[in-house]
Amino acid sequence: MDAITPGPLALEVLERDDLRRALAEHDFSAAFSLIKKWGGLSQNRIAAACQLTPGKVSTIISGQQQVTSFDVICRIADGLRIPGRMVGLADRPWEATPVSPPDNPPAPAARAHPDEATWQPSATVHLAADLSRSDLVMDRRAATRALAAATTGAAFLDSLEAWLAPAPPIEQRRRHGRLGQHDVEELEACARAFRTYKMGGGLRSKAVIGQLNEVSAHLDEHQATHIQQRLLRVLAQLSATAASMAWEAGSQRRAQDYYRLALRAAHAGNDTLFGANALAAMARQMLYLDRPGDALELVHLAQHGIRRQATPRVCAMLATREAWAYAAMGRTSAFRRTTEEAADYLADAGPDEPYWISYFGQAELNGVTGGRLLDLARHEPRHYASQAADSIQQALAVRGPEAGRSYTLDMIGLAECHFLTGDLTSAVTHTRQAVEAATTSRSRRVREQLAKLYPHTVSPTAKPVAEARTMIRNLLSEGAPS
Repeated sequence: MDAITPGPLALEVLERDDLRRALAEHDFSAAFSLIKKWGGLSQNRIAAACQLTPGKVSTIISGQQQVTSFDVICRIADGLRIPGRMVGLADRPWEATPVSPPDNPPAPAARAHPDEATWQPSATVHLAADLSRSDLVMDRRAATRALAAATTGAAFLDSLEAWLAPAPPIEQRRRHGRLGQHDVEELEACARAFRTYKMGGGLRSKAVIGQLNEVSAHLDEHQATHIQQRLLRVLAQLSATAASMAWEAGSQRRAQDYYRLALRAAHAGNDTLFGANALAAMARQMLYLDRPGDALELVHLAQHGIRRQATPRVCAMLATREAWAYAAMGRTSAFRRTTEEAADYLADAGPDEPYWISYFGQAELNGVTGGRLLDLARHEPRHYASQAADSIQQALAVRGPEAGRSYTLDMIGLAECHFLTGDLTSAVTHTRQAVEAATTSRSRRVREQLAKLYPHTVSPTAKPVAEARTMIRNLLSEGAPS
């Protein structure tokens, strides 16, 4: 069954209330079972239509595997001719296009290679519309199922190689949308304001995704070329913000989807530096997932892509990501070398840098370096714990509680450093400060780091340590604030 085959589901099947509910909730176990029962399709035919293996369909029907992949949801919608709105997607291309008769298929020359098609500006716009619309209509059950693992390994890395190729030209149309320079400036200012949202959820997340959806709609109207390029850059920045918010909420797969969208939009908008920033964010995600090899590949891909347009501050940020990967691999010499390179780059940084990299200063460098030294200290505390504490304290001397999540993570790290050196008095003091700072944080990572700190409070019998342990336990049992 290919893209020109009429949909196999009768209209009365698609209109069944039970099937509509299952599709809206992305409960494909129930949906496939209903399609088998009322649509008369065998398991093998469902698999063929959706470009899945029969075994994959079997595990979905049995409930052993949830469908959270955006690409798989698209294949199910297209293969079974399920309207996009029924599964939280934008209208599928075939919904607005008459079905070609079987004896008149499209010419083979008109079909683009899948990798090339993915990186076309029009495909990027459609991806943005689908992702944002899906998130805007996703209910709580579907959101829970979306907490899937991120993609890793060679297939994931190879899919990003096209970023190094020149961006395809923006399609020209005789009639353009009506957006002007003032409209774009307002959208750029909004995207810039949204980047201050370090954590997301609720209305904040909906605001960012709603704005992303609006920008994708403007792009779909084919604006003038210079407007289109600026809109694509806005789309990239909004996508990166949505990715960061999804990650903080614990949705690794959704964060990765938005990071990929940010990379594609930056590529289409010819914003190489922001594309490198998106790759660096993906690398950071891989590091938190204990995939330092993948992270290092992503950093090298970013460094290779900006070699002619690099700025000192962006190079410094990428060098710290590289150092982070080396530290996770236990390559201490390479870690120190690249950390020194980051410091050298940062010393050369001037005012002519993109606004979105302004956060990366000496405090950020010290904080990241201290965190990596702490990683090493967990294996060799005598060699690295004091060094880690010194670096983190240098970061805290510059950024106080107003730094939010960064300050809290630094404080947690400093407390652990003191536990490793045996300085229980300082450890308890900084644990208390970390818990107090964490009480208003929505960050899942803050709670994950507190959970890692908790075991250090278990063995000592001193009363202050026990009180610190109770503070951590009480906070973690409450969950994140709404």
